[in-house]
Amino acid sequence: MQKPSHFIAVDWGTSRLRAFLCNVKTDGSLKLVTRSAGLGVSKSALSFEETLMECISPWEFEYGKLPVLMAGQIGSSIGWKETPYLASPISPQELAKSCVNFQCNGYDINVIPGLSCKLENNNYDCMRGEELQILGWLQLAEHNQIGQHLVCLPGTHTKWVLVEDGKIKLFKTALTGELFDLIANHSVLIQEKATVFNQEAFNSGAVFTLNSETGSLIHGLFSVRSRQLFGQLNADEATSYLSGLLIGSDVRAAMNATEWSLTKMDKVSVIGAPHLSSCFASVLNSQLIATEICQVTTTTLLGFNSVFQSINQLSKKIA
Repeated sequence: MQKPSHFIAVDWGTSRLRAFLCNVKTDGSLKLVTRSAGLGVSKSALSFEETLMECISPWEFEYGKLPVLMAGQIGSSIGWKETPYLASPISPQELAKSCVNFQCNGYDINVIPGLSCKLENNNYDCMRGEELQILGWLQLAEHNQIGQHLVCLPGTHTKWVLVEDGKIKLFKTALTGELFDLIANHSVLIQEKATVFNQEAFNSGAVFTLNSETGSLIHGLFSVRSRQLFGQLNADEATSYLSGLLIGSDVRAAMNATEWSLTKMDKVSVIGAPHLSSCFASVLNSQLIATEICQVTTTTLLGFNSVFQSINQLSKKIA
């Protein structure tokens, strides 16, 4: 019987590095053995090699020098080894073929490329790292690999991804999380950022945007300030209201997108941090759109495993 395989998955973004020691069992299932963390591409004072070794070398004594898969900003122009943006539509197998391979301190390392797509308005979009969540989502159910599906990846730069017959067809990015951070911390709209989430205020913000005649976010944003001035919101509620306003606008744009039709899909799958995923799901549900919330770490690691298996298959063919 073939021994279970181990590999290291590294999600290396701008702010932080997350490394996962993974075990692929003989039945193909994936188990997370342990994890480690470090500073991101733009945060660490150490070299990329030193930062990585600090995270993964403690595992070497027991497991040896395991294969390493890396994704995220580590493959960008500010990262270690720049990888290309591969044009969508694309499958997991095609992604594996284009990994950038190199050796470091005895480790065999593959950096997974980012993705790009060209939209109907002639604009381009791109992602680095989020593609692993989509590849993992494809492994969750056979149904996900057939027909059209929409996957929402909420975060600093929220991604709405159209998946068709097992391939990432296209995607659209919204600066929802980044706008929230900028407005909440660097504008006159929020004088004191609340630490407790208020569901009622959040719902009020989402409804304001969703029911707006034109959906004008720019005009609606000042209501965060004016509602506080005239007693409709208190300071503790304003941050949640702002969140609802922005997420409501994001969802409304997805509902009106010309690249897909939500009415033709049975649900939207949401993959992100638990609270943020719940917020997006609640707004979608309010518009009678069914949702499925997927656990982000599990889904991401399944994506890494998908690429790992594809690389192994390619290696066997070459051998």
